[in-house]
Amino acid sequence: MTAGYTHPAYAGSLSEFGEPIALPHSGGWLLERTVPGTDHRDARGPYPLFCCTNWKELGRDLDALRGRLISSVVVADPFGAYDEAILQSSFDRVIPFKSHFVVDLERSRPLGTAHHRYYARRALRNLAVEVCSQPQSNLAEWIALYSQLIERHTLTGVKAFSPESFRRQFEVPGLVMLRAVTASGDCAGAQLWFQENDVAYSHLAASSSEGYRYGAAYALYQAAMDHFRGRARWLDLGAGAGAEQKTDGLTFFKEGWSNARKTAFLCGRVLDPSRYVALSEAAGQPRFDYFPSYRWREAA
Repeated sequence: MTAGYTHPAYAGSLSEFGEPIALPHSGGWLLERTVPGTDHRDARGPYPLFCCTNWKELGRDLDALRGRLISSVVVADPFGAYDEAILQSSFDRVIPFKSHFVVDLERSRPLGTAHHRYYARRALRNLAVEVCSQPQSNLAEWIALYSQLIERHTLTGVKAFSPESFRRQFEVPGLVMLRAVTASGDCAGAQLWFQENDVAYSHLAASSSEGYRYGAAYALYQAAMDHFRGRARWLDLGAGAGAEQKTDGLTFFKEGWSNARKTAFLCGRVLDPSRYVALSEAAGQPRFDYFPSYRWREAA
């Protein structure tokens, strides 16, 4: 039984960013969208990762979309059951995209650097972390927290999930929600995970101003490792911010919890070569290191 990013309900939660397309042989999903300024269509994988149940059949599913789509692009699940040769057989372009920080929960303790463990202990003096048995009951609270994150970081596009998208995500099997609460019972921060089989993916996290002051993120990650130990083998913490790997606060934070890394590949497939070239030329000085190249302005 599928859960998390593989479940059809997750693709459905992103329907405002593209029409979900079921890939029947591989068990994955794409989001079909209009190419701006044209009546052509292309597709992207669900954000943040494309997951499927049978990677060997993915090429067959993409072949069936010829004549319907110009191209398709995905960021492949770093824990997918594939090797690079399988990706190469399904896509025209397979590029190492981001290095994900991951935690192998079966390695000996302690997990996390001394710095991170210290700040987790300090945060837990002021906060208690609970695993929500009914995440839906905390939906409004989560939306309010995440709206602060959107404003703080000026998030746009798919990263600025709408309340309706979150309502639907909270119904996806495999969702795990952790809340960090103060002594007065106020929620200072929360984290969403999706678990499928032996991998739990850190999906999103948000904190209030009080949560930032207390270091709620440290408390939440420490509690998540305690919760998933014995329930999962791996935690995928994701990568740093942006398309380019760099040293920043988020990278420092995730790296401090991880004890391994996994590569996420950006995979692109041209399904209509002549129209792809025409659209790229019409885009005006396209960036050919960006896929699909006719959407290069989206990288600006």
